[in-house]
Amino acid sequence: MLLRGSRHLSGVGVMIFVALGSFITALDQTVVVTALPLMMRDLGVSVNQIDRASWIIISYLLGYTVVMPLVGRMSDVYGHVRVYRVALIVFAIGSILVALSVTLGWIVSARVIQAVGGGATIPVGMAIATLALPARLRGLSLGIVGGAAEAGSMLGPVYGAAILEISDWRWIFWLNVPQAVILLGLSLFLPKFEGGSGQVDYLGGILAVTVLTLLTLGLSQKELFIGFDLIGLFLISTAVVAIIILVVQQRSSDHPLVPSFCFRSITFVTANTVQVLVGGSLILAMVTVPLMANTVMGRDPTIGALWLLRMTICIPIGAIVGGVLLLWIQTRLIMLAGLLIGSLGLFLMSTWNLEVTNIVLTTHLVISGFGYGIVIAPILTAVLSTVQNNYWATTASWVVVMRMIGMTLGLSALSAWGVGSFEMATSEITFPTPEVGQSVQEFGRLLSDYSGQVKVVGLDIFHSFFQFAAICLVIALVPTLFISKPH
Repeated sequence: MLLRGSRHLSGVGVMIFVALGSFITALDQTVVVTALPLMMRDLGVSVNQIDRASWIIISYLLGYTVVMPLVGRMSDVYGHVRVYRVALIVFAIGSILVALSVTLGWIVSARVIQAVGGGATIPVGMAIATLALPARLRGLSLGIVGGAAEAGSMLGPVYGAAILEISDWRWIFWLNVPQAVILLGLSLFLPKFEGGSGQVDYLGGILAVTVLTLLTLGLSQKELFIGFDLIGLFLISTAVVAIIILVVQQRSSDHPLVPSFCFRSITFVTANTVQVLVGGSLILAMVTVPLMANTVMGRDPTIGALWLLRMTICIPIGAIVGGVLLLWIQTRLIMLAGLLIGSLGLFLMSTWNLEVTNIVLTTHLVISGFGYGIVIAPILTAVLSTVQNNYWATTASWVVVMRMIGMTLGLSALSAWGVGSFEMATSEITFPTPEVGQSVQEFGRLLSDYSGQVKVVGLDIFHSFFQFAAICLVIALVPTLFISKPH
């Protein structure tokens, strides 16, 4: 329950504060994408070790995801504001350690610490915003906070590039410290909430962290989808065993991390199923757009990034619109509309040819991005409606985790599918070899024909990526039909 005082921020002020925190911490999900080459150079990591350097990104996503349920439950028990402040401190400490790092192992470990703090702010912030506003504005607040987090992750590369224009890559992380300090200062004016009830199931939390870590690492092994991959199969198999242990342990726990009533709720299960499908679809689209631009379309990498930005910039806008619509329209109807809009945009994107015009391309990207955004607030609202407020942060964390699992699964499948499809398709195209007496012009024509055939094959494969992303959203329509009206 909320206890108000004259020195406390208003409900709108709390929502702005939480949205700002979500934006700042979400920036670090993708901010290193731009700075990665410079970081590799300073850390002595060569280009042929890019697979090792990728852990600078993977480690943040891993830490960001796996501790969310445990931290969310701690927030529900010990108090949202208190845990939020601790999360900001952890985020600042992790940022300092990243800025001071001198080896790859150091920076990867520091990024995990940074991610634990940054990831915790999202579900805890959602719980704070939800409690600070009237029930009828819950969807709007979740839409704004979710939209801010989306905007942060989408603008991370741009933010990183701007800092690199004027300073060293380490300042990307040094600047996190004053931002965290400002948020800590503002947190003193947050409304006071009565303490939560119950206890934290730390054993369940450790098991959940283990399960999510194994699943994330296992699903990230692209060879899992194209052949026998011992590491991937071992990780997934171990994760399944850990899930069984977690289920048994949770059934006997007095204060479970995953309450059994959640899985008895059709709305909880179906909304999270939709979230996995949306996450998988989104990552397919986000990877395919710049990859298609930079390969078969022959565009500059900057152009590919700008194309993607046209889609991603619409996601936070759609999230806010979806939150506003919840004031008048049922959750299920908004989700259905968002999924249909998103799938329409993706199907249209699958019709692009090499001469697609800028206005057509932009229109299709805007439609799909808007559709992805509209479903954010309804999904969160539907899931939170299934639990009491003493489980709000815990439940919100699982929603975020389901999306990350969907994105991990989608990215891994894309990598395997793309490589396998391209190799199979191009194997039927004969690469020209010069023959005795053949003119340079004739050989050049054959090379040009070969290049054109490869482009056609690549275009067809990218079309199939967009189509599969659209199909994921169409499939998500089915579980959406079983989502009941929030209480």
